[in-house]
Amino acid sequence: MVGTVPARVPPVPLSRRPLTLGDDEVRHWYENALGWPTVPGDPLRLAVGVRFDVLDVPAEAGRAALERLGPRPGPGLPGWGFPVAVRGGRMRLLVAAGSAEELPGLLDWLEWGALELDLAAIGAGGSMEAPRWVASGVGEPGACPPSSEAGDPRSVGSGTRSLPLGRDGSQGAAVWLRPPEPGREVEASLPTLSAMGTRCARGDGGGPPDLVRLVSTVATQVHRVRLRRGCAATRAGGQPLAFS
Repeated sequence: MVGTVPARVPPVPLSRRPLTLGDDEVRHWYENALGWPTVPGDPLRLAVGVRFDVLDVPAEAGRAALERLGPRPGPGLPGWGFPVAVRGGRMRLLVAAGSAEELPGLLDWLEWGALELDLAAIGAGGSMEAPRWVASGVGEPGACPPSSEAGDPRSVGSGTRSLPLGRDGSQGAAVWLRPPEPGREVEASLPTLSAMGTRCARGDGGGPPDLVRLVSTVATQVHRVRLRRGCAATRAGGQPLAFS
C-alpha cells in the first residue's frame, strides 16, 4: 500500500553474561595472581597465618584509625596503604604473619591489656571470608577494584565484569576497602614489628605503619567508640553521667 510504513521489529536483546564471578574463578585468582592459599569448601575463605594475619575491629574504629594514620595515597601512586577489608560492621586489617601472637603482649606493653577491647587477632590456623571487589566510579578512593589487566578477577574469560555489591558490602559479603595489588609481594605492604620503620616503593618513609603504631592507634579508637556508645546509651536512658 502506498504510504504504509512497515512496522519495526524490535531487536532481539543480546544475551547478558552474569555479573557475578564464581567461587572457582575468584579462588583461582587468589591462588595464582596473589599466591594466597584458600581453604577448601564453600563459601570461599582465605587461609590466615601463611602470608598475613588479620586484626578484626569495629568498622567505625578502624576507619577512624586509618584517618589518623595518614592520608590515602593518590591515584596511581605506590602508596603505603596495606590491604583492608570490611564486612558489615567489622573491619579486617591485614598485618604481617605472626602478628596475632604478638598482640596480647603488645597490648600489655601499651597499657591496654587491663581493658576489654573489641579487638581480636586471627593468626595461624584461622581463616577469613575471601573479600570480593566492588565496582567503583572514577576518583572514588579506597573502593577501586584492581586494574582490568591480566590477573584481574573481573577479566576472567572474555569481557569485563564487575561485582554487583554495594561499596559498603550492603549485601553482607566481605569487600575490599583497600584491595591487594597483583604482582606485588603482600609482605612488603603489611605493618610489622620493626625498630627501623617501613618504607614504600618510592624509597621514602611512607611505608605502612609499624605494628606498634597501628595497634596503639586502633586500640585508642576502639576505646573511644566504646565510651561514645556508652555515653549515648546513658543519655538515652535518662541517667546522669558519672565520671570517676
